[in-house]
Amino acid sequence: MLRMFYKQVSLETADAGYVRTMKRVLTLLFFGFLAAPASAHDPTVVDVKVEQVGMLWNIHVTVAHEDTGWDHFADGWEVQDVNGTVLAYRKLMHPHVNEQPFTRSLSGVVIPDGTREIFVRGHCNVGGWSTDLIKIDLSR
Repeated sequence: MLRMFYKQVSLETADAGYVRTMKRVLTLLFFGFLAAPASAHDPTVVDVKVEQVGMLWNIHVTVAHEDTGWDHFADGWEVQDVNGTVLAYRKLMHPHVNEQPFTRSLSGVVIPDGTREIFVRGHCNVGGWSTDLIKIDLSR
């Protein structure tokens, strides 16, 4: 792409101010990518176990994440229904640098009658919500 730019726009065919500006923009973009911090991946939900206790549910979620300390760690997970409505949220209060993967539970979750599946995803204090939703079938 850079080569195409220099073939199409040369010092002879373009105004020098434009070329100088484009060189600055490309340089800033290049060094911006180099300076971007290396980040851990999204939190990965490795396993989910559910148990119904009367009208309520207990949800046990195992999460893996490349926690580095307080500056970057998996800090929560949530349970959604098929429409994306959040049914429950579990805040994780500290990093788990030396405990990977780790399981945390949430008890007394109300899941509306007729709900046949839920989805669980993790949250990172730097990267936000994981784009991966793990589907859990409740009809078993």
